[in-house]
Amino acid sequence: MSSSALSDHRKGLLLTAVGGLAISFDMPLIRLAEGNVWSTLTLRGTIMLTATVVVLALLRLFSKARPVLIPGVWGLLTLVFYGLTTVFFLVAIAYAPIANIAFLQTFNPMFGALLSWFFLKERPSGATLVAMGAMTVGVGLIVGDGMASGHLFGDAMALLTALLIAAAITMTRASGRDMGFVSLISALVPAALGLYHTIPAGLSVNHPVWIFIDGGLVMPIAFWCLATGPRYLSAPEVGMFYMLETVLAPIWVWLIFAEAPTPMTMLGGLILLLALMAHSLWQVRARRNAAA
Repeated sequence: MSSSALSDHRKGLLLTAVGGLAISFDMPLIRLAEGNVWSTLTLRGTIMLTATVVVLALLRLFSKARPVLIPGVWGLLTLVFYGLTTVFFLVAIAYAPIANIAFLQTFNPMFGALLSWFFLKERPSGATLVAMGAMTVGVGLIVGDGMASGHLFGDAMALLTALLIAAAITMTRASGRDMGFVSLISALVPAALGLYHTIPAGLSVNHPVWIFIDGGLVMPIAFWCLATGPRYLSAPEVGMFYMLETVLAPIWVWLIFAEAPTPMTMLGGLILLLALMAHSLWQVRARRNAAA
Protein backbone atom coordinates (compact mmCIF):
# COMPACT_ATOMS: atom_id res chain seq x y z
CA MET A 1 0.00 0.00 0.00
CA SER A 2 1.43 3.41 -0.98
CA SER A 3 2.20 6.17 1.53
CA SER A 4 -0.47 8.32 -0.13
CA ALA A 5 -3.11 5.63 0.42
CA LEU A 6 -2.06 5.25 4.06
CA SER A 7 -2.26 9.02 4.54
CA ASP A 8 -5.77 9.11 3.07
CA HIS A 9 -6.76 6.22 5.32
CA ARG A 10 -5.54 8.08 8.42
CA LYS A 11 -7.45 11.17 7.28
CA GLY A 12 -10.59 9.08 6.96
CA LEU A 13 -10.06 7.56 10.42
CA LEU A 14 -9.66 11.02 12.00
CA LEU A 15 -12.73 12.46 10.27
CA THR A 16 -15.00 9.58 11.17
CA ALA A 17 -13.70 9.44 14.76
CA VAL A 18 -14.55 13.13 15.27
CA GLY A 19 -17.92 12.59 13.63
CA GLY A 20 -18.70 9.55 15.77
CA LEU A 21 -17.78 11.40 18.98
CA ALA A 22 -19.88 14.43 18.06
CA ILE A 23 -22.95 12.41 17.12
CA SER A 24 -22.93 10.64 20.50
CA PHE A 25 -24.32 13.87 22.03
CA ASP A 26 -27.26 14.02 19.60
CA MET A 27 -29.79 11.87 21.46
CA PRO A 28 -29.16 13.37 24.92
CA LEU A 29 -29.50 16.91 23.53
CA ILE A 30 -32.79 16.02 21.82
CA ARG A 31 -34.13 14.54 25.05
CA LEU A 32 -33.05 17.64 27.01
CA ALA A 33 -35.02 19.86 24.60
CA GLU A 34 -38.31 18.12 25.51
CA GLY A 35 -40.13 18.78 22.24
CA ASN A 36 -42.54 16.73 20.15
CA VAL A 37 -41.24 14.96 17.06
CA TRP A 38 -42.46 17.39 14.39
CA SER A 39 -41.44 20.52 16.29
CA THR A 40 -37.98 19.06 16.91
CA LEU A 41 -37.63 18.13 13.22
CA THR A 42 -38.61 21.65 12.16
CA LEU A 43 -36.36 23.52 14.58
CA ARG A 44 -33.36 21.20 14.29
CA GLY A 45 -33.52 21.08 10.49
CA THR A 46 -33.93 24.84 10.15
CA ILE A 47 -30.97 25.52 12.45
CA MET A 48 -28.79 23.03 10.54
CA LEU A 49 -29.68 24.68 7.24
CA THR A 50 -28.88 28.10 8.70
CA ALA A 51 -25.52 26.86 9.97
CA THR A 52 -24.78 25.44 6.51
CA VAL A 53 -25.57 28.76 4.82
CA VAL A 54 -23.26 30.56 7.28
CA VAL A 55 -20.42 28.12 6.58
CA LEU A 56 -20.88 28.51 2.82
CA ALA A 57 -20.90 32.31 3.14
CA LEU A 58 -17.66 32.22 5.15
CA LEU A 59 -16.06 29.94 2.58
CA ARG A 60 -16.95 32.33 -0.22
CA LEU A 61 -15.74 35.30 1.81
CA PHE A 62 -12.38 33.94 2.98
CA SER A 63 -11.58 31.21 0.48
CA LYS A 64 -11.59 30.63 -3.25
CA ALA A 65 -13.10 27.19 -2.68
CA ARG A 66 -16.47 26.65 -4.31
CA PRO A 67 -17.72 23.29 -3.03
CA VAL A 68 -20.30 21.42 -5.07
CA LEU A 69 -23.35 21.26 -2.85
CA ILE A 70 -25.25 18.43 -4.56
CA PRO A 71 -23.05 16.50 -7.02
CA GLY A 72 -25.56 15.27 -9.56
CA VAL A 73 -28.07 12.44 -9.24
CA TRP A 74 -25.88 10.59 -6.74
CA GLY A 75 -25.86 13.64 -4.52
CA LEU A 76 -29.63 14.08 -4.74
CA LEU A 77 -30.31 10.44 -3.83
CA THR A 78 -27.83 10.62 -0.95
CA LEU A 79 -29.55 13.81 0.26
CA VAL A 80 -32.92 12.03 0.35
CA PHE A 81 -31.50 9.09 2.30
CA TYR A 82 -29.77 11.33 4.85
CA GLY A 83 -32.92 13.42 5.21
CA LEU A 84 -35.13 10.38 5.83
CA THR A 85 -32.55 9.06 8.29
CA THR A 86 -33.14 12.10 10.50
CA VAL A 87 -36.91 11.70 10.33
CA PHE A 88 -36.94 8.03 11.34
CA PHE A 89 -34.22 8.61 13.95
CA LEU A 90 -36.28 11.22 15.81
CA VAL A 91 -39.38 9.04 15.57
CA ALA A 92 -37.34 6.20 17.13
CA ILE A 93 -36.28 8.46 20.01
CA ALA A 94 -39.94 9.24 20.71
CA TYR A 95 -40.92 5.56 20.90
CA ALA A 96 -37.92 3.60 22.23
CA PRO A 97 -35.30 3.87 25.00
CA ILE A 98 -32.03 5.54 24.01
CA ALA A 99 -29.98 2.41 24.74
CA ASN A 100 -32.09 0.34 22.33
CA ILE A 101 -31.64 2.91 19.57
CA ALA A 102 -27.91 3.23 20.17
CA PHE A 103 -27.34 -0.53 20.18
CA LEU A 104 -29.49 -1.14 17.09
CA GLN A 105 -27.52 1.53 15.23
CA THR A 106 -24.51 -0.79 15.41
CA PHE A 107 -26.07 -2.89 12.64
CA ASN A 108 -25.20 -0.02 10.31
CA PRO A 109 -21.80 -1.48 9.20
CA MET A 110 -23.39 -4.84 8.55
CA PHE A 111 -26.05 -3.20 6.39
CA GLY A 112 -23.18 -1.34 4.71
CA ALA A 113 -21.36 -4.59 4.01
CA LEU A 114 -24.48 -6.15 2.50
CA LEU A 115 -25.23 -3.12 0.32
CA SER A 116 -21.61 -2.90 -0.82
CA TRP A 117 -21.71 -6.60 -1.68
CA PHE A 118 -24.92 -6.25 -3.69
CA PHE A 119 -24.30 -2.91 -5.44
CA LEU A 120 -20.51 -2.47 -5.49
CA LYS A 121 -19.57 -6.15 -5.79
CA GLU A 122 -17.35 -5.82 -2.70
CA ARG A 123 -17.77 -9.33 -1.33
CA PRO A 124 -17.57 -9.39 2.47
CA SER A 125 -14.96 -11.58 4.09
CA GLY A 126 -15.73 -14.69 6.07
CA ALA A 127 -15.03 -12.73 9.27
CA THR A 128 -17.65 -10.14 8.27
CA LEU A 129 -20.24 -12.84 7.64
CA VAL A 130 -19.52 -14.41 11.04
CA ALA A 131 -19.88 -10.97 12.68
CA MET A 132 -23.21 -10.49 10.87
CA GLY A 133 -24.49 -13.77 12.28
CA ALA A 134 -23.50 -12.85 15.83
CA MET A 135 -24.97 -9.36 15.49
CA THR A 136 -28.24 -10.75 14.19
CA VAL A 137 -28.55 -12.68 17.46
CA GLY A 138 -27.94 -9.46 19.41
CA VAL A 139 -30.51 -7.54 17.38
CA GLY A 140 -33.00 -10.37 17.89
CA LEU A 141 -32.61 -10.13 21.67
CA ILE A 142 -33.16 -6.35 21.67
CA VAL A 143 -36.14 -6.47 19.31
CA GLY A 144 -37.65 -9.37 21.28
CA ASP A 145 -37.32 -7.30 24.45
CA GLY A 146 -38.95 -4.40 22.58
CA MET A 147 -41.93 -6.59 21.72
CA ALA A 148 -42.33 -7.53 25.38
CA SER A 149 -41.89 -3.94 26.58
CA GLY A 150 -44.18 -2.30 24.03
CA HIS A 151 -41.61 -0.31 22.04
CA LEU A 152 -41.23 -2.57 19.00
CA PHE A 153 -42.18 0.30 16.67
CA GLY A 154 -39.35 2.47 18.02
CA ASP A 155 -36.88 -0.41 17.63
CA ALA A 156 -38.02 -0.92 14.03
CA MET A 157 -37.49 2.79 13.31
CA ALA A 158 -33.98 2.54 14.77
CA LEU A 159 -33.13 -0.39 12.47
CA LEU A 160 -34.55 1.48 9.48
CA THR A 161 -32.36 4.45 10.41
CA ALA A 162 -29.28 2.20 10.40
CA LEU A 163 -30.24 0.86 6.95
CA LEU A 164 -30.71 4.36 5.51
CA ILE A 165 -27.38 5.56 6.90
CA ALA A 166 -25.66 2.54 5.36
CA ALA A 167 -27.36 3.29 2.02
CA ALA A 168 -26.17 6.91 2.09
CA ILE A 169 -22.61 5.84 2.94
CA THR A 170 -22.63 3.22 0.17
CA MET A 171 -23.83 5.79 -2.39
CA THR A 172 -21.07 8.17 -1.34
CA ARG A 173 -18.53 5.37 -1.70
CA ALA A 174 -19.88 4.37 -5.12
CA SER A 175 -19.88 7.92 -6.50
CA GLY A 176 -16.42 8.90 -5.23
CA ARG A 177 -17.74 12.45 -4.88
CA ASP A 178 -17.47 14.83 -1.95
CA MET A 179 -20.79 14.56 -0.10
CA GLY A 180 -19.79 16.68 2.91
CA PHE A 181 -22.40 19.38 2.26
CA VAL A 182 -25.06 16.96 1.01
CA SER A 183 -25.53 15.60 4.54
CA LEU A 184 -25.99 19.14 5.86
CA ILE A 185 -28.40 20.27 3.15
CA SER A 186 -30.40 17.08 3.74
CA ALA A 187 -31.78 18.88 6.83
CA LEU A 188 -34.21 20.43 4.32
CA VAL A 189 -36.17 17.13 4.22
CA PRO A 190 -36.95 16.84 7.96
CA ALA A 191 -37.43 20.62 8.25
CA ALA A 192 -40.04 20.62 5.48
CA LEU A 193 -41.86 17.56 6.86
CA GLY A 194 -41.81 18.98 10.37
CA LEU A 195 -43.05 22.39 9.23
CA TYR A 196 -45.94 20.78 7.36
CA HIS A 197 -47.13 19.10 10.57
CA THR A 198 -46.47 22.03 12.93
CA ILE A 199 -48.15 24.83 10.94
CA PRO A 200 -51.63 24.23 12.48
CA ALA A 201 -50.54 24.10 16.15
CA GLY A 202 -47.14 25.82 16.16
CA LEU A 203 -43.81 24.73 17.64
CA SER A 204 -43.75 22.90 20.96
CA VAL A 205 -40.22 22.66 22.42
CA ASN A 206 -39.75 23.32 26.14
CA HIS A 207 -35.99 23.98 26.06
CA PRO A 208 -35.04 25.05 22.51
CA VAL A 209 -31.48 26.08 23.48
CA TRP A 210 -30.46 22.39 23.38
CA ILE A 211 -31.78 22.09 19.83
CA PHE A 212 -29.79 25.18 18.86
CA ILE A 213 -26.61 23.57 20.21
CA ASP A 214 -27.43 20.26 18.53
CA GLY A 215 -28.51 21.62 15.14
CA GLY A 216 -26.14 24.58 14.97
CA LEU A 217 -22.90 22.97 16.16
CA VAL A 218 -22.90 19.29 17.05
CA MET A 219 -24.74 17.81 14.06
CA PRO A 220 -23.10 19.93 11.32
CA ILE A 221 -19.70 18.74 12.58
CA ALA A 222 -20.86 15.12 12.89
CA PHE A 223 -22.66 15.02 9.53
CA TRP A 224 -19.84 16.65 7.57
CA CYS A 225 -17.17 14.37 9.07
CA LEU A 226 -19.17 11.16 8.64
CA ALA A 227 -20.26 12.09 5.11
CA THR A 228 -16.69 12.93 4.06
CA GLY A 229 -15.16 9.78 5.58
CA PRO A 230 -16.37 7.40 2.82
CA ARG A 231 -14.05 9.18 0.36
CA TYR A 232 -11.15 7.52 2.21
CA LEU A 233 -12.67 4.47 3.94
CA SER A 234 -14.97 1.63 2.96
CA ALA A 235 -18.64 1.79 3.94
CA PRO A 236 -18.25 -0.89 6.66
CA GLU A 237 -15.24 0.95 8.14
CA VAL A 238 -17.14 4.25 8.33
CA GLY A 239 -20.06 2.45 9.93
CA MET A 240 -17.74 1.15 12.65
CA PHE A 241 -17.30 4.66 14.01
CA TYR A 242 -20.97 4.82 14.82
CA MET A 243 -19.91 2.50 17.65
CA LEU A 244 -18.80 5.62 19.51
CA GLU A 245 -22.42 6.72 19.65
CA THR A 246 -23.47 3.23 20.71
CA VAL A 247 -21.07 3.20 23.64
CA LEU A 248 -21.27 6.84 24.72
CA ALA A 249 -24.91 7.87 24.14
CA PRO A 250 -26.36 5.41 26.71
CA ILE A 251 -23.71 6.62 29.19
CA TRP A 252 -24.67 10.28 28.70
CA VAL A 253 -28.37 9.37 29.02
CA TRP A 254 -27.74 7.29 32.15
CA LEU A 255 -25.78 10.16 33.74
CA ILE A 256 -28.36 12.81 32.82
CA PHE A 257 -31.70 10.98 33.00
CA ALA A 258 -30.88 7.86 35.07
CA GLU A 259 -32.40 5.79 32.23
CA ALA A 260 -30.87 2.34 32.54
CA PRO A 261 -31.32 -0.30 29.81
CA THR A 262 -33.07 -3.60 30.57
CA PRO A 263 -30.94 -6.73 31.17
CA MET A 264 -32.01 -8.22 27.82
CA THR A 265 -31.09 -5.01 25.98
CA MET A 266 -27.72 -5.00 27.75
CA LEU A 267 -27.10 -8.62 26.72
CA GLY A 268 -28.04 -7.93 23.10
CA GLY A 269 -25.96 -4.75 23.08
CA LEU A 270 -22.97 -6.58 24.54
CA ILE A 271 -23.17 -9.21 21.79
CA LEU A 272 -23.35 -6.45 19.16
CA LEU A 273 -20.40 -4.55 20.58
CA LEU A 274 -18.21 -7.64 21.02
CA ALA A 275 -18.93 -8.75 17.45
CA LEU A 276 -18.06 -5.31 16.12
CA MET A 277 -14.91 -5.02 18.22
CA ALA A 278 -13.69 -8.44 17.09
CA HIS A 279 -14.45 -7.54 13.48
CA SER A 280 -12.66 -4.19 13.80
CA LEU A 281 -9.55 -5.85 15.25
CA TRP A 282 -9.58 -8.36 12.41
CA GLN A 283 -9.80 -5.51 9.86
CA VAL A 284 -6.86 -3.68 11.45
CA ARG A 285 -4.76 -6.85 11.38
CA ALA A 286 -5.71 -7.61 7.78
CA ARG A 287 -4.84 -4.05 6.71
CA ARG A 288 -1.45 -4.22 8.42
CA ASN A 289 -0.68 -7.52 6.72
CA ALA A 290 -1.64 -6.03 3.34
CA ALA A 291 0.59 -3.00 3.95
CA ALA A 292 3.58 -5.12 4.94
